[in-house]
Amino acid sequence: MMRRSFALAALACAALGARAQSAPPAPPPADLIVIADRIYTVDEARPFVTAMAVRGGRIAYLGSTSGAMVLRGPKTRVIDYGTRTIVPGITDAHAHMLGLGQALASVDLVGSTSYDTVVARVAAAAKRAPAGAWITGRGWDQNRWGDTRFPTHDKLDAAVPDHPVVLERIDGHALLANAAAIKAAGVTADTKDPDGGRILRDASGAPAGVFVDNAQELIYRAVPPLTHAQRKSALLAAIAEANKWGLTGIHDPGESRETIETYEEIAKAGQLSLRAYVMIGDDSAAEDYYFKLGPRSAMYDGHLWVRAIKLYADGALGSRGAALLDPYSDDPGNRGLLVSTPEHLKAVSVAALKHGFQVATHAIGDRGNRVALDAYEAALKEVPTVDHRFRIEHAQVVDPADLPRFAQLNVIPSMQSVHQTSDMYWAANRLGPSRILGAYAWRALLNTGVILPNGSDFPVEFVNPLFSYHAAISRQDAHDWPPGGWQPWEAMTREEALKSITIWPAIASFEEKDLGSLSVGKYADFVVYDRDIVQAPADRILGATVIATWVGGAPVYEKK
Repeated sequence: MMRRSFALAALACAALGARAQSAPPAPPPADLIVIADRIYTVDEARPFVTAMAVRGGRIAYLGSTSGAMVLRGPKTRVIDYGTRTIVPGITDAHAHMLGLGQALASVDLVGSTSYDTVVARVAAAAKRAPAGAWITGRGWDQNRWGDTRFPTHDKLDAAVPDHPVVLERIDGHALLANAAAIKAAGVTADTKDPDGGRILRDASGAPAGVFVDNAQELIYRAVPPLTHAQRKSALLAAIAEANKWGLTGIHDPGESRETIETYEEIAKAGQLSLRAYVMIGDDSAAEDYYFKLGPRSAMYDGHLWVRAIKLYADGALGSRGAALLDPYSDDPGNRGLLVSTPEHLKAVSVAALKHGFQVATHAIGDRGNRVALDAYEAALKEVPTVDHRFRIEHAQVVDPADLPRFAQLNVIPSMQSVHQTSDMYWAANRLGPSRILGAYAWRALLNTGVILPNGSDFPVEFVNPLFSYHAAISRQDAHDWPPGGWQPWEAMTREEALKSITIWPAIASFEEKDLGSLSVGKYADFVVYDRDIVQAPADRILGATVIATWVGGAPVYEKK
């Protein structure tokens, strides 16, 4: 019996020793441990935690503070944000970076409450400009003025006669030019409206100053092109501005080859401090060039993607260029503008499918959306593709008969919630009481089973992504008007609204394996706010401050 006990004890010791020898080595220490009262992950397996550990720019652990501290090494940086709140890195699913950079350097007309205000701001800028230099500005919106008719160039001519002036409307779908700019562009009463564009004219037929949609190119062709240095400076300024507001990613729809190559230059230099999903503008030469290269993803350590084409179906509602099935209620002879033919939309979509590229089409009016959906449907019949993730950008006014087609065709409506709160004051005048019910219809679309990646369309709207987040859940403007929200039945839940600026943009850009949520193995992109934007009352959301923005486990913005 004693001999048997000794033998059993010896066997037990041997087993313990073998187990000790085969125990896995301790994991390497983390580079960074972040602690906060609440870290929202947007990962359904564990919606919120109190700590995360980062190694090599990716998340190595999510859970409790004690669990994270197991990974603490002698060189691990530990940051305790205390009562502040962390959310996954925010992506703006529709943002114009070059436009933002140029806007930061031009005359700011956003919020101007009269044409006289616009003229005064331009005149002040002209006094500081070299003689004869072009003056550019953006952001005017006649819907905010007492007189909501489009302006003419007369007041601009009187105030700034010696400078060509080009002022872009807030939506980018119309511009106002003074007489000097019109003359420099060689536009006269004999100039015909281009396809998909309209020149507003005076009683004699001469250009009155405003050029809508494709007619803008008649003026822009005379504006001196950006130099490479100006383009790069504008993009760098826009990147810094985006980081300041908590953006770790953007989808930039419709850029030229020159701009995409500037993005690459910035990325190679390690200066692209966000994830940029850049779509190629609708230019046949650029499309051919990038089709030959093929889709490119996660270049420069996951900072740049070029694998999508941006098309245009119609114009914008504010400038009455959005293509409608029936005439505008406040302009009975006008059904808007189709800026591309249906045949063109289909042809580019077919070519994109054959080369493995995504297509995203701007469509705002119900006719514009139908034409885009029809083109996609025809292209997919010709080139059946399971995971194409085609998108419609804006999808603002959709006929009820077309709402289910998004899910049926696996088309993603990429929408900007803040547009609803900007347009709600006058949209019903454009559309009438029945058609307005199909506008900005987020709940109706969500109920069909699609996702809604959210954005701002900046510089059309403010860079701060919380404007769209707030609008998504409240259907109210920044002043919390109207009480109860505008068409409140179309609002998103808090969970949906957070997904709309995190994981849904990642899915819409084929990036969900690396981005969009705080999950082990994904990039450590996150934003630190001074308050809990998920649980705060709606009227306290827009007051939230970004404390820090992190991309790949490194801070790209920290509030001083």
